[in-house]
Amino acid sequence: MALEIGIVGLPGSGKTTVFNALTRAGAEGAFGKENVGMAQIEDERLEQVAQVVGARKLTPASVRVVDVPGTGAALLGNVRQVDAVLAVVNGWADGADPAADLETLQLELLVADRDHVERRLERVVKQARADPSLRGEVETLERILAHLEAGGALAEWEGDLPGELEPLTTKPLIVLENGPGGIDAKLEAELAELPEEEAEAFREGASALGDVVRRLFAALDLIVFFTAGEKETRAWTLRRGQTALDAAGTIHSDIARGFIRCEVIGWHDLVECGSHAEAARRGLQRLEGKTYEVQDGDVLNVRFNV
Repeated sequence: MALEIGIVGLPGSGKTTVFNALTRAGAEGAFGKENVGMAQIEDERLEQVAQVVGARKLTPASVRVVDVPGTGAALLGNVRQVDAVLAVVNGWADGADPAADLETLQLELLVADRDHVERRLERVVKQARADPSLRGEVETLERILAHLEAGGALAEWEGDLPGELEPLTTKPLIVLENGPGGIDAKLEAELAELPEEEAEAFREGASALGDVVRRLFAALDLIVFFTAGEKETRAWTLRRGQTALDAAGTIHSDIARGFIRCEVIGWHDLVECGSHAEAARRGLQRLEGKTYEVQDGDVLNVRFNV
C-alpha cells in the first residue's frame, strides 16, 4: 500500500495548487470536493540501476496525496488514515500571517480530534451494553476526553490510544508556506505541466517541492529500495528498520506469503559492477532471510513460492 499524505489549509492558502504541483493532476479547487492523486518521488539512483539491467520501464516510488476540501471536523476526518499531514499556509496575501494561519489550523486539528473522541465514546458506550469487553475502552475514552477538555492534546497523552481513534494531532505535521518564505505553488504547478528538462531550465535548478519530499522522508523515517529487471525497474519506500519480509509485502502480498530468501546488493555496488553476475562473482551480492533489515539503496530480488 502506498504511503499517504493529506494536505490541509485554510481557504485561499493554495493547498489545491500545491496538490497539483505534487501530482500534476490539474485539479480545480472546489468546496466539498476531495482531490486524490499520486506524487512521484524522484530518485536519480533509479535510472542508474535501470541502465545496468536494460530496463524497458522505470517506475519511481510514489505517495498518495489527498487534498482535503476545507477544514472542520467532518472534512478533516478524511485524512485520519494518512501517514503525515502537509499544512499549507498563505504567505502571498496582503497582511499574510503564516504563523497565525498555522495556529488556526492546529486548533482545527485539535477540535477535530476532540469531536472524534466524543463520537467514538458515544458509540462504544452503546456497544458496551451488549459487549462488556468494551468497558475498558469506555473508561479509557472517558479519561482521554477529560484530558482534551482540560486543554491537553492527544500527542501529550501518556498511555496507549485505542487503535480505532486514528488521531490527527499525533501524525507528523509538515508545514509549507505558499509564499516568499517557502515555495511559489502557482509557479511549481505550472512547471509541473512542462517536460522535466524545460522545467529545470526555467527554474535554474531542482524543484522546490523536493524539499517537501525530503521533509516527508525525515518525518516518517523512510528509505528507498529497488527491484531491478529488464521488464521494469522500480523504486519502493519502506520505513527504516523494516525487514526483507516487509519489503516483499510492499511489492505484493503473495510474494511475502511465499517468501523463501532475498538476494541483496547495494545499488552503488550493482552500478559499479555493471551486472548482477559480476556483483555475485565479486561476492557483493548475498542471500538474506525474512528478518534482514533493509538498507536505503538496497536492490532486492525476492525468491518466493506460492
